[in-house]
Amino acid sequence: MGYEAVIGLEIHLELNCMTKMFCNCPNLPGDEPNLNTCPICLWFPGAIPQFSHETLEKAVITSLALNCEIQKESAFDQKVYYYPDLPKGFQLSQAHRPLARHGWLDIIGMDGRTRRLRIRHVHMEEDVAKLVHETEGRTPISLVDFNRAGVPLVEIVTEPDMRSPHDAMEFIRALRMQIRYAGSADCSMEAGTMRVDANISIRPEASEVMNTKVEVKNMNSIRHLGDAIAYEMQRQEACVRNGEAIVLHTRLWDPDRRMTTPMRGKFEGPCVPDPSVPAIRLSEEWISEMKSRLPEMPGEKVERFINQYGLSRDEAVMMSSERDLSEYFESVVKENIAPRLASHWVATQLLPLIRERQQNIAESPVTPARLAALLSMLAGEEINTSSAKIVLTQLFERKDSPEAIVQMSGFSQVSDKDELDRLVDRVMADNPSAVEDFRNGQAKALGFLIGRAMQASQGKANPKMIREILTKKLG
Repeated sequence: MGYEAVIGLEIHLELNCMTKMFCNCPNLPGDEPNLNTCPICLWFPGAIPQFSHETLEKAVITSLALNCEIQKESAFDQKVYYYPDLPKGFQLSQAHRPLARHGWLDIIGMDGRTRRLRIRHVHMEEDVAKLVHETEGRTPISLVDFNRAGVPLVEIVTEPDMRSPHDAMEFIRALRMQIRYAGSADCSMEAGTMRVDANISIRPEASEVMNTKVEVKNMNSIRHLGDAIAYEMQRQEACVRNGEAIVLHTRLWDPDRRMTTPMRGKFEGPCVPDPSVPAIRLSEEWISEMKSRLPEMPGEKVERFINQYGLSRDEAVMMSSERDLSEYFESVVKENIAPRLASHWVATQLLPLIRERQQNIAESPVTPARLAALLSMLAGEEINTSSAKIVLTQLFERKDSPEAIVQMSGFSQVSDKDELDRLVDRVMADNPSAVEDFRNGQAKALGFLIGRAMQASQGKANPKMIREILTKKLG
C-alpha cells in the first residue's frame, strides 16, 4: 500500500512596523536586551494595551496580498498558557475572530501544472519575550529579554492542501514574494522575521481520511523545511508499517543530524475573549482604500513585462522575482536600453556579482543609470562584450563613470575597417593550416581564427566585423 502526505503550514510573520503592537516602544528586537520596554510590554498588572493603527494597516495589506477576504469584524482573545517568556500567563491573539479568511496562492507543482493552495485564515497576535540560555560559572541559567515582547505578528494558517515537500517549499517562496512586494514584512527565515511550522500526517493514497498529525518547528530556511517534511513522511510511514501509533506531539528539526526529534506533547490552552482591546470594525470604504495601496503584484508584473517589453515568460518571471529587482530593470530600460539586453545583463552578469559581494540590488554601487550607460556603449559598438564585462566588475570598485573607465583603460572597440582588414590578413598568414581546414569544410576553424584575431587585438576588435571580414576573405 502506498501512502501520501497531508501537510499544512503555520507561518508567523513579523510586521515591519515602527512600534510594537500595543505600545509605543520601538520595534527593534535585536537591540541591547530589555532596552525597548515599558509597563505595557513588560506586562505589568493594570497596564492597558493600546492597539497600533499601523499594525492593523500592515496586517490588512499582508492579508490582501494573499488574496484573503478581510473580515469586517475581528477581535482579540487571551490565549492562555504559562511559560517563562510569557509571564503574564496569556498571549493576545485572534483565535475566534481572525482578521482575514479564505485566501490562496498559486504554485507550480512537480508535474509542471499550476496548483492553488488555500489559506484558512490570517490573524494578528503579539510576540512573546525571548529566553537567553547562558552559563554562570558552572550553573546554567536562563534570562528573559523583553525587547521582542509585543512585537506585531501575523500568523498565516493554511488548509492541509500540500502533498509533498515541493508544495510546501514553493508555497513559502510564493508567499515571501507576495508579501515582500506588498512591503509589510521582510520575510527572512534566517533573520527570524518569518517562522514556519509544518503539520504533517500520512494516509493511504486516494484516501480522504485525516489522520493524527505531528507538528515540526525550528526550521530556519526553505531547504530545511523541505528536508524536515521529507524525513517526517518517511518516519511516520515506517511507524505505520511497524504497527506503531502516531501520537499528536511537537518535534524539532535538527539540521546537523538531518532528522526530527521529540520536543513536547501538544498542548492547546483555552482562548477567552480579551476585555481590554476593543473589537475591530472595518468599513467597506476603508478596506477599499487598503486595496488601492497594494502595488502591482508579481503575477500582474510578469504579464505586463511580456506584453510591454517583449520578454519571454522565463525572463519576465526572473525580472519580477523581487520588487527591487523589477524596479531596477525598469529603470535601466527607461534609459533607452533594449529590454531583452537589460534583462540578459541583469540576470547573467550583474546579479552574480552582487551575490558574490553579499549585497542586494538596492544597495549596489552599480546604479541603473551606470549599468544603462555601459549597455548603451555596448549596443553602440563602442566596446565589445568582453570589455563590457571587465568594466562592469570595475564599476563595483570605482566611482568613475563607465565612459571614463573605458577611456582610461583603453577598452574602446576597434571598428575601423581598414585596420581590421590588416589584422585579419596577418592572422590568416600566421595560421595557414586553420585557413586550409575551413576551406576543406571544417566550420569550427572559423571560431579559432576569430579567437586569434581577438587575441591579437587584445580584445578590442569588433567581433562582428572580424567575423564578416574573415568569412568574406575565406570565400
